[in-house]
Amino acid sequence: MNNSFTMRWKIFLVAVVFITTVIGFMIKLPSAFRHIDKELHAAFYFTAAAFLNFLFAKKKLVRHLAIFFTLFLFSMGVEYAQEYSNRFFRKRIHGRFDPEDLQWNLKGLIAFSVLWFVYMGFVLLHRKATEKYKGNDLNKVF
Repeated sequence: MNNSFTMRWKIFLVAVVFITTVIGFMIKLPSAFRHIDKELHAAFYFTAAAFLNFLFAKKKLVRHLAIFFTLFLFSMGVEYAQEYSNRFFRKRIHGRFDPEDLQWNLKGLIAFSVLWFVYMGFVLLHRKATEKYKGNDLNKVF
């Protein structure tokens, strides 16, 4: 997972996506998508975890865990912000606090983490196998 983005470019990209996401979460979901709201929560957080892990975590477990917990805290903040803004504006412009949304956000994060751990397991196995056969012709081994 080698990417050539500079840190400045990564931060700019994350800031743009973050602002767009906050705006998107604060707008009421169109009626055509309301029947799959929970699945959309899981899909968004799965994708967000993949995006941030690609940019920042690479193969580092601590960074992966930091991204996981940061995204979950962000999801809690969004849910509370929706509820607060409904009270503040006295008009329902978007969703409400829903514990099920938090559960589905967590499901998306866990699904990505499982995929990430499986991938990292294969990377480690491959690294050990190539170290074991270092000096031998790898084309004969694999």
